[in-house]
Amino acid sequence: MGDTDRQRFSFDGTLWRDNRERHRHTEMFLLVRVWLLLLFLHTLTLAALARRGRRNVLFIMADDLRPSLGCYGDSVVKSPNIDQLASKSQVFLNTYAQQALCAPSRASMLTSRRPDTTRVYDFNSYWRDQSGNYTTLPQYFKSSGYFTASVGKIFHPGISSNFSDDYPYSWSIPAYHPPSFHYEKKKLCKGDDGKLHVNLLCAVNVTEQPGGTLPDLESTEEAVRLLKSWANNDAPFFLAVGFHKPHIPFRIPQEYLSLYPIENMTLAPDPNVPEFLPPVAYNPWTDIRGRDDVQKLNVSFPYGPIPKDFQLRIRQHYFAAVSYMDAQVGRLLSSLDALGLADDTMVVFTSDHGWSLGEHGEWAKFSNFNVATQVPLMFYVPGITIPRDQLGESTFPFIDILTQPKYRFKNDKVRRNVVELVDVFPTVASMAGLRAPEHCADVSFQEELCTEGDNLAHTFRRRERGKDEEAIAYSQYPRPADTPQVNSDVPDLKDVKVMGYSLRSWDYRYTLWLGYNPKTFQVNVSDVHAGELYILADDPGEDKNIYSDLEQSVVIKKLSTLPRPVTLQRRMKLQLLYLTAGMKMNRGKA
Repeated sequence: MGDTDRQRFSFDGTLWRDNRERHRHTEMFLLVRVWLLLLFLHTLTLAALARRGRRNVLFIMADDLRPSLGCYGDSVVKSPNIDQLASKSQVFLNTYAQQALCAPSRASMLTSRRPDTTRVYDFNSYWRDQSGNYTTLPQYFKSSGYFTASVGKIFHPGISSNFSDDYPYSWSIPAYHPPSFHYEKKKLCKGDDGKLHVNLLCAVNVTEQPGGTLPDLESTEEAVRLLKSWANNDAPFFLAVGFHKPHIPFRIPQEYLSLYPIENMTLAPDPNVPEFLPPVAYNPWTDIRGRDDVQKLNVSFPYGPIPKDFQLRIRQHYFAAVSYMDAQVGRLLSSLDALGLADDTMVVFTSDHGWSLGEHGEWAKFSNFNVATQVPLMFYVPGITIPRDQLGESTFPFIDILTQPKYRFKNDKVRRNVVELVDVFPTVASMAGLRAPEHCADVSFQEELCTEGDNLAHTFRRRERGKDEEAIAYSQYPRPADTPQVNSDVPDLKDVKVMGYSLRSWDYRYTLWLGYNPKTFQVNVSDVHAGELYILADDPGEDKNIYSDLEQSVVIKKLSTLPRPVTLQRRMKLQLLYLTAGMKMNRGKA
């Protein structure tokens, strides 16, 4: 081989090697691009699956709202936007709070622990300090990768949520409170004398209010702003929106009163104090008495009554406040719809407790009666409560009740059996695609995450078969004495002497008022101060107390052999079975 041939071979070999390296780099580059593309598509798929499997949550809570809604059969109240939500939701018709007071009820619902476990009975206790470092519903979602945010009143502000709405445990960002709420207890209500007062009845011209707005209007705007910021974000969110109405004072836009002409208002069907109601059961509605317009009535303490014409005005303003709050729910849901989020977002609507509107001669909450403990509860779950083939349509168009005729919606997805607010946490978690917390042991102060409620997820997949006599809701209320006092409505923990434990089943409400030691948090089951028993089929308003001291003593004697670890709830359930067994036999013979 000559020199020229060697050079050619060397040159050709180098050229061949260079071409081979170039091809190899090209192939690797293409493989990397393909791998990155597949990784990107896989990430999008996981995000889509996460979005599909783990729904966003819009958690809406009203304040002091009893089930005075069209979807609950109320023929007076106009609530078309909530009714529309109900028509596409599963609605629980008999849901009960664990205590008819804001801070204890909210702490109980959001931790899924009963007041005896949170040890929050008043406004002056924080459960993480008082009893245990319990995981909350939003905290659970936050720890599962959700962005969590609170707007308005979710936790009760102040000591009971550590002056932070439990941030940063529960929320990704500090909770939002509407600035105009600062004026809620100021002299902003125009009285008959033309002057401004701190009134109970406070329908206003919004343009004349500080900032030209009201708290729930501001909360709606902030919630919509947050939804817009998340509209194109694949990260799931948990947004809790707490409306302040219909909580007193009834500082609401005055135009909503026009929906309820005073001449169409009626009194409560049972406006008198029941003859056999034990005094310890009565709440003297001191919060209302402190308002300027009520003070002018010179109502006697503790039983009143409030003059009938003013009773009608209270009912008118409460219903108007419900309609005003309904409009804010409508604005919020229509925005969820317009942003394309309604197909991927579960909506929960509920309240912290009810409110008496003159039943039993009582006003406000602060009791164990149905009107004080019963709340609305509904779940909109896309693809489950509404078929997937109906998604994509306009799900929640806004209904302006001030300009549009009255709407009525049909809904056959209802559950009539008794449930509780402690059931909300596990149910929301399960329906959103997370694992529901396990049920707590009888004593669970050391357990950070567990539930004292039931996961209701199974109820979404099958129809209710009928009455479940085993379904029970438990409520309780503290009292400082056996007779009504100035602090009977909201006693501080140190002043609690009696605890009223109430059991609500399909057929009965059974309540025992028992001695209580606030220092040890112990109840004395043998120290019975009073009792109540109502047969709901004959007495749905709970007006005829048929409790018998003699029968009760026999029952307590029969149950005296029960072992000490038996829970109070279990003990009371057995007592009710003993007390009512004879009644059922006699009714059957009749």
